[in-house]
Amino acid sequence: MAALEDAGFYCVDNMPVELLPKFLELPIEQDSEILGVALVMDLREKGFPEKYQAIFNELKQNGYYFEILFLEAEEEVLVQRYSTTRRQHPLSLGKSLLEGIRTEKHQLKDLRSAADLVINTSKFNVHELKSKILDIAQKSKKLVPMRINVLSFGFKYGIPYDADLIMDVRFLVNPYFIPELKELDGETQEIKAFVLEHPETRTFLTKYLAFLDYLIPLYEKEGKAYLTIALGCTGGRHRSVAIARAVFEHIRAQGKTVGLNHRDRVQP
Repeated sequence: MAALEDAGFYCVDNMPVELLPKFLELPIEQDSEILGVALVMDLREKGFPEKYQAIFNELKQNGYYFEILFLEAEEEVLVQRYSTTRRQHPLSLGKSLLEGIRTEKHQLKDLRSAADLVINTSKFNVHELKSKILDIAQKSKKLVPMRINVLSFGFKYGIPYDADLIMDVRFLVNPYFIPELKELDGETQEIKAFVLEHPETRTFLTKYLAFLDYLIPLYEKEGKAYLTIALGCTGGRHRSVAIARAVFEHIRAQGKTVGLNHRDRVQP
């Protein structure tokens, strides 16, 4: 469900199937930021196996389009998973755990047969399952892109707590020691020219941007919703600002969803 939320779906867990028709009458889908509705249903709701088929058929007759995604796992895997949690199987009351699992499998066999897609989660860890769900969401709806934030900062004011990637650019040539440049900042043409046209800066940017071009798609594949790339110099006014702007422009040119912030550009 978390993966579907990241993909832009409005998600509801443990939705009573009898309430589904009324729920779908709500104006949720009118929100342009919501790409779909995902509802989790299972045997925590008593009577679900007896009711779902008629309700699903009625919804289809009324013009609703939906897909059924059925998650399952092997018996020995389910037993192992329940052994690591304090949760009881919803059908194990008065029975052994294995009996409850087999009863569930029997009660849901028709739903499994009607499912559009069945996923056996036995060999998935949580990250692999999330990636699988995101792939499915991407095929049915346009996936909400990962939000990238490029941030400049000064080490003297502390490292940003929300940074995912931190690059120290204090090795680059420093305009602070040039009297006519000292009071300017990295968004001015004078500072940009001084920093970005230096041979070491050009070499660094070529390698660093290539690294980001390799890394960002991997974060997207993993299903990460936000990525903060922080670039720091001593005071956060000159070098880090100019480099952050260059990184931002490079990422934006690729059509990514990206923002730019200069935390310490304006200093007391």
